[in-house]
Amino acid sequence: MAVFVLGKNKQPLMPCSEKRARLLLERGRAVVVHLTPFVIRLRDRCLSDGTLQPTLLAADPGSKETGLALMRLEESEGNENAQATRHVLCLFQLVHRGFQIRQALEQRAGFRRRRRSKNLRYRQPRFDNRTRKKGWLPPSLQHRVDTTMAWVDKLCRWAPVTHLSMELVRFDLQKMENPEISGIEYQQGTLLGYEVREYLLEKWGRECAYCGTGDTPLEIEHVVAKSRNGSSRVANLTIACHDCNQAKDNQWLVDFFAADKGLKKRLKANGLSADVRLERVQRQLKLPLRDAAAVNATR
Repeated sequence: MAVFVLGKNKQPLMPCSEKRARLLLERGRAVVVHLTPFVIRLRDRCLSDGTLQPTLLAADPGSKETGLALMRLEESEGNENAQATRHVLCLFQLVHRGFQIRQALEQRAGFRRRRRSKNLRYRQPRFDNRTRKKGWLPPSLQHRVDTTMAWVDKLCRWAPVTHLSMELVRFDLQKMENPEISGIEYQQGTLLGYEVREYLLEKWGRECAYCGTGDTPLEIEHVVAKSRNGSSRVANLTIACHDCNQAKDNQWLVDFFAADKGLKKRLKANGLSADVRLERVQRQLKLPLRDAAAVNATR
């Protein structure tokens, strides 16, 4: 990893190797400016004393992490149309805190609801009075944009960046679930002509998805519990009897089928196999599209 170098007038110079930076510090020709990443400032040299090479700062934004790469561009002498050779100088990986921010906001909202209704006089909620300007993003997504922009600005102050490049991807969420979708099918979702409860009853044959019990009141159940970051998409919802819903609680699906004795008794009474039933529920699950939606929103 190269070391960032600043001139005596604090203008960015070309990064140098770790060995050269160590020698400059030992001879007293440079001082330390920043530790992470390591930045030094020369005492006897400025920007006008040398030439700079073109450098490229490339960014690959993601939902949980963003990659940054600082590269030196070397143009081929014989062919002007040929693409410049890239030599990597530094690599960075930004880890975003979107999940922690969302959890903190949910906790704050819970505290507000408690103050409003638990031990104080009742006050009407005022969230409808808040206006959102155009281009507003949730704080967990705005954090990704602000962090990436802040680090790009820092690297441009520490290195003579002449080119910026960013990968701009857009995910087709419906095609990710159904690759054969086309035309008017984009406007016809999973619940076309159904309510959620009726759709789940038809999907699971009006019986418990776990133990297969019918002719009993059925409840809507999250396969991956919300406390374990499960979504409320229809793909993560199922229908279950009261006993299975209470026994499963927030357990993982595999642990519930392996450890719960009451479920095994009900499966045996209905003549069903636990492995077959588990495979059936897992087959209906779909991966959440939360990360793809975050990248689309911050694009």
